[in-house]
Amino acid sequence: MKRFDGLNRQMVEQFAPRPGRRPLLPPLSEKAQVALMCRMLFREGWNEHIAGHITYRLADGNILTNPWELSWDELTASDIVTLDSDGQIIDSEWNVTPAIGLHLQLHALRPDVHVVIHNHAHWSGIWANLQKVPPVYDQAGAYCGSRLPLYNEYSGTFEDKDTSLSAAEALGDARWALLANHGSLVVAKDLRQAHLRAITLEWRSKRAYEVLVAGGATPLPDEEVDKLTIVDDNGFPFCWEAMARRELKEDPSILD
Repeated sequence: MKRFDGLNRQMVEQFAPRPGRRPLLPPLSEKAQVALMCRMLFREGWNEHIAGHITYRLADGNILTNPWELSWDELTASDIVTLDSDGQIIDSEWNVTPAIGLHLQLHALRPDVHVVIHNHAHWSGIWANLQKVPPVYDQAGAYCGSRLPLYNEYSGTFEDKDTSLSAAEALGDARWALLANHGSLVVAKDLRQAHLRAITLEWRSKRAYEVLVAGGATPLPDEEVDKLTIVDDNGFPFCWEAMARRELKEDPSILD
């Protein structure tokens, strides 16, 4: 993986905008980045009304998250809530979901995890309800590897501390998981990596369902999937910026 990681960094450096060209994005606060992430993933199918939450752990240990009351497609930077490491609100009059405990436990269990995303996403949610793992059929579904745990001991919503802790422990060192009859979970070291994993999970799930409905086909073997996961360590070069620009073009108020 280190060799592939080096290739990915080399690609970014080789094809980065030359001096004098306009920047890919304007300067963004950390709260603006989280708001953009919510908007971007809403468009990708992580859009079940006001359900779902993203947490982003900062260098000082505080955690940014979206408020409970607002849907992901209406959030702006000023709506993003800051929590301390125990989940107590620091700077907002908004509320946060009682299910935030799953995120706090994951952040505590996984020092490598700075971003946690949970929602009842459209296509991966179908496979969660089927209690099956979608096969990988194409390059875009292979970017984050083939391993996809299915947590199938659903016993209630994640407001229950024991339930959320068992789910956090069951994830182990995985990048993502399907929660049977519930939804999808993605963890990552930063927002760029989390974005790639979230959109790859939806693409993989969508393609697998379409292939299933069409009568089935032969999935990519794991060794071929492994060859296509070279982008995951740093996210797909320039994809996060492109999707962020799309959202800013439609609604510049995201940065407010």
